[in-house]
Amino acid sequence: MSSRPAVTTPKIGEIRPSQFLFTFGIGAIVDLPHLSVMVMGVDDWDLNLVRELREGRLLAAVRREVGDQVERLGSPPVAEDSTAGVGNPFNEGANIGIPVAPFPRWMRCPRCELLSPLGSGLFKRKLMPHWNGGAEYVHENCPRVRKPPRVLPARFLVACVHGHLDDFPWIEYVHQGTECKGQLRLWESGLSGAVHGVMMKCDLCSRSRSMADAFGEDADKKMPNCRGRRPHLRDFEESCNQRMKGILLGASNSWFPITLSALSLPEGKADRLAELVREQWGILKNTQGAQNITLLRQIGQLSAFTSFGDEEVAKAVESERPKASVPATEGVPDLLLPEWEAFSNPTKAPKNSDFLLREEQVPASFQTELARVVLVERLREVRALIGFTRVESPGDHMEVGQLPPELRAPISRGAPTWVPATEVRGEGIFIQFREEVVAGWCGERGVLDREADFLEAHKRWRIARGIADPSEGFPGIRYVLLHSLAHALMRQIAIECGYAAAGIRERIYSRGPEEEHGPMAGVLLYTAAPDSEGTLGGLVNLGRPAALGRHLYQALDSMRLCASDPLCAEHHPWKQGVGLHGAACHACLFSPETSCERGNKYLDRWVLVPTVVQVGAPFFRDGGPKGE
Repeated sequence: MSSRPAVTTPKIGEIRPSQFLFTFGIGAIVDLPHLSVMVMGVDDWDLNLVRELREGRLLAAVRREVGDQVERLGSPPVAEDSTAGVGNPFNEGANIGIPVAPFPRWMRCPRCELLSPLGSGLFKRKLMPHWNGGAEYVHENCPRVRKPPRVLPARFLVACVHGHLDDFPWIEYVHQGTECKGQLRLWESGLSGAVHGVMMKCDLCSRSRSMADAFGEDADKKMPNCRGRRPHLRDFEESCNQRMKGILLGASNSWFPITLSALSLPEGKADRLAELVREQWGILKNTQGAQNITLLRQIGQLSAFTSFGDEEVAKAVESERPKASVPATEGVPDLLLPEWEAFSNPTKAPKNSDFLLREEQVPASFQTELARVVLVERLREVRALIGFTRVESPGDHMEVGQLPPELRAPISRGAPTWVPATEVRGEGIFIQFREEVVAGWCGERGVLDREADFLEAHKRWRIARGIADPSEGFPGIRYVLLHSLAHALMRQIAIECGYAAAGIRERIYSRGPEEEHGPMAGVLLYTAAPDSEGTLGGLVNLGRPAALGRHLYQALDSMRLCASDPLCAEHHPWKQGVGLHGAACHACLFSPETSCERGNKYLDRWVLVPTVVQVGAPFFRDGGPKGE
C-alpha cells in the first residue's frame, strides 16, 4: 500500500512529546475523550513536519538494530498554539502532526446496545465545534432516543505476541462457525463490569455467548488463529502461527515501546566530524574521494560540513566505512561506556551548553562507600523508538539486542529511512561507588547466596516465558544493589526537590571486573523534560554534601521498615511465585514506570539495610553507612 501523508485530516486531540515514546507511540491506541485512535506508522507521516535531531552515538545504535538505511532521527511534529488556527476542526487542511486512524473499528451504541463496525454505515462521524479539535461518532437511527447518541469503541480486542492487533472477531465468536448476517447486540448484565457479565447476541438467529469464554482458562483453545493484522501499517502479515489472545481496550500489555537512549556528550573537532559523518552516512556511504564531496556540496547536500574541507571529510568517510559495514547481529554499540568515562573523570570531560559537570564533595558519613559525587548541571537525552511489542514486555529480555526479531513489531512496512525520536533537557546527580568496597561485598557468603536466589528467579522468569538460554542476561547482585539504592533515593529526594516522582529517572552503570569495559558501579538520577521544567535546579541543589548525606541516610532508614512488613520483608525472589524482586513492593521500592529502566525488577531492600526478618549481609549495616 502506497505511503500517503495524513495532512488533510483535522486535529482530534493532543499528546505531549514525551508521551509519544512512553505511552502513545506508533502502534499504540490513544484513548481520546470521545474516540479511540491508533498512531500510524512512519509511512503515513508527513516528512515536511518532522524536525531532524542530531545525536551520532544514538543514530549508530539505531542503525545496528534497524539497518544502515536509517538516515536520521526525527522529532514528532509539535503543533503551535491551538488557538492560532492549528486544530480548527472545520479546517480540513490543518496540519495535525502525528497521523492517526480510528481503532478499534467496531463501535457500540450505549442506548440500543447495537454493535457494528464503522464500515457498516450505521455510525456517522461528527465534528465538535465546542471542543477544540474534537470528533465523535453517533448512531443517527437509534430507536431508543431522538437525539443521536454518541457511540463508544468496543472494549474488547485480540492480540498476539508477534505484535499483531485486531478487532475482536465478534461475528465468528457468537456464531461459532455458522453463517448469519444479523445485527449484534452487546450488553452488561451486572454492575461489576466483569467479563462473565458481558453478553452478546445476534438479532437474527438469537445465538448468544458470554465474553467469559474469551478470557477463561481455556480461552486460547477457543480463540481463532491470528490473521497477522497490523492496523498501524494498514496491512496483514502472512504466516503468523499464533493464536489470538483476548485483551481489553486500554490494557497495559497492548503496547510496550522498544527504545534506545543516549546522553549527548560534547565532541572535539575530530570527533564532531566523525559524528556528522555517521549522521549523514546515508548520503556519504557511496562517495569515493574528495571529488564526490565537492559535488555534494555544490548541490547543497552537505551544509552541516561547512567548517571542514573536502579532503578532511573524505578521510573521515573512509575511516567510518569499516565500522558501518559491521553486521547488525553484533548488537547495539556501547552507549553507557562513554557516559561512564565522562562521569568518572569529570575534570577531563568536555563541556558545552548541553553537558556541564561539577564535582562535589562526598558526604562525610558515606566516604567509605562512595568514591565520587558529580552534579550534572545540564544534560540532554535523546531517545529513539525502534519498534514495540504486545502481550509480552521487552523488559523480560535483558537488552534490546537480545529480543527475538519475531516479537518486535516494525514501525513501517519496509525498512525505515528514519525513526521517531525525542530530546529532553534536564539536570541530575551522579553517584560513583568505591569499586573495592562493592567488589568485597559481592564476594561475601551471604551475598553470594542471595545472588544465587536472584539467578534462580531470573531463570524461572525466562523459562515461564519460553525465552531461550535462561541464564543469559542476568545482571548480578551488583546491579540489584545499585538499582535498589537508586529507587530508595529517588523516592526520598522527590519529597524535596520540586519534581514529581514520575519526573525523575535512573541510569544504572553496573559491570563487574570480569566484564568487558568493566568495572562500573554508579547511579545517575536525573530529570528530563521537553520544556524548562526539567532544569529548575532543584535536583542539583540536593547534591551538595550536607543535603545529599541527609537524604541518603533518610532513604536508607526508610528501607528498614515497610508499611507492608512482614509480608514485604519475607518476600523471596522466587519462592512466592515467578518474580524478579526480593523485599520490595509499592510501599517501599517500586517507582513509576517512566522512572525505572527495568520495570521494577531486580529490587531488594535486603541488599541495602537490615529488615525485620533479615539474616544476611546488607551493604549498609545497621541502617547507616557500612563501617561508620
